[in-house]
Amino acid sequence: MNLGKLKVVALLTAAMVVTISLHAQTADGPANLPQRDGSHDFDFLIGDWKAHVRRLPDRLNKSNAWVEYDGISNHHKLLDSNANFEEFDVTSTDKKLRIKAQTLRLYNPTSRQWSIYLVDLDNGTLDVPPVVGGFTGNRGEFFHQEQLKGRTILVRYVWLNISPKSSRMEQSYSPDGGKTWEVNWICELSR
Repeated sequence: MNLGKLKVVALLTAAMVVTISLHAQTADGPANLPQRDGSHDFDFLIGDWKAHVRRLPDRLNKSNAWVEYDGISNHHKLLDSNANFEEFDVTSTDKKLRIKAQTLRLYNPTSRQWSIYLVDLDNGTLDVPPVVGGFTGNRGEFFHQEQLKGRTILVRYVWLNISPKSSRMEQSYSPDGGKTWEVNWICELSR
């Protein structure tokens, strides 16, 4: 083989290697794309907040009778990790209703997703399965299924309007597999 043909073969081989490596990094090979580390997605939440809640008690019945609450939502990291724990305490504006709640958020580095567990310290229970998901930019979406009035529904938590001084979390239910959503809980946090 002469030197000219050898250069052409070497050039073609190099081009094929580059083409194959670029192809492996496209949507055809998403497992080869760099994975986003979401382990710090809830860092914005750490600290003490004022909480204003609007809650729709009668869900999936086309109700629009909201109850409003005010109180606190305090978030702390656990054992110098990315896991965090929330203490939540709000009272209705008429002082007749109170919601005390705790939330445990755990990050799974393998799945790169957060699991959000509701903790009932008064009854010694942990809601399972957790609400699971993650963030894309400044929006977090988390999902699970539960039973309501004898039927399985989808539950979605959405975190949005995130800043150092404020954020918003909405809970929605879907009775039709995610085609439509009814927002039934809006929590606005401020510092």
